[in-house]
Amino acid sequence: MKRNGDFISIVIPIYNENQVITELYGQLNSVLSNLKIAGWEIIFVDDGSTDGSWESIGKLNSLNDKVRGIKLSKNFGHQFAISAGLDYVKGNAVIMMDADLQHPPELIPKLIEKWEEGYDIVYTVREDTGSESLFKRVTSRFFYNIFNKLSKSNIPYGAADFRLLDETVVIQLKSFKERVRFLRGIINWVGYKKIGVSYAAQERFQGKSKYSFLKMVHLAISGIISFSSAPLYISAILGIVIAGLSFFYGLYAILVRIFTEKTMPGWTSILVSMLFLGGVQLIAIGILGEYLAKVYEEVKGRPLYIVDKKIGF
Repeated sequence: MKRNGDFISIVIPIYNENQVITELYGQLNSVLSNLKIAGWEIIFVDDGSTDGSWESIGKLNSLNDKVRGIKLSKNFGHQFAISAGLDYVKGNAVIMMDADLQHPPELIPKLIEKWEEGYDIVYTVREDTGSESLFKRVTSRFFYNIFNKLSKSNIPYGAADFRLLDETVVIQLKSFKERVRFLRGIINWVGYKKIGVSYAAQERFQGKSKYSFLKMVHLAISGIISFSSAPLYISAILGIVIAGLSFFYGLYAILVRIFTEKTMPGWTSILVSMLFLGGVQLIAIGILGEYLAKVYEEVKGRPLYIVDKKIGF
């Protein structure tokens, strides 16, 4: 099934990737120039870089007007930078990928091939080659299991932000204005015909990952909260269970005190009970606070991002 038009847009968020941009462009240009398509564009979204990335994007644009750039006024975050790029694409299909060259450009023809077969979403799944640390593999698998169970989704383990979207899907994504933004979940939620393609991630060409452990934790929490209210129900059920157990324990203590000469355990059991109940209460309040904080962010209605400069538009 041949699509109506085959102009391809590549969206790449950039944050202090000046060491990589030229090599990334070279590999993309080599791949895209050999494709039998009507045209293509590369949109770099500079998400508040401070290392000269924007100047490098400008130089690439002077060499090839198919390279375009969007400079955000500050660092808004990976998910918002991708969203900014999606708002400016003009392709019949859009490919989202990271700049660190761990998403292999040579996989692009395969993504386009699946799109031309009629799939609206062609996502990629990273093969487990053992190159990542055991801690990251375990925590990643744990997150996907929890997320899928709580949100009743089916995002495969290893799913990456490297994917192709048909323009129909992109139009729908542009209508999403929520600030609690987990694009893997949103793209899975919108439906459409999809298929996965596996790939072996390459080593980073230069530098270190800008996604720290805390940022990954924040993204995981945002993903779960934005797609499931199950944590609220779990905390409520836990409270009911503990309240029931406390009631029966209290009833037992009263009966022992009235009808026997036994002395109830002393301060140790009381202290442990108080600490346990206090911990559960703090956890429940923390969960509620996370949901309340996300609501607070949404109701302010601020823009998702602010564009400072543009090149090639």
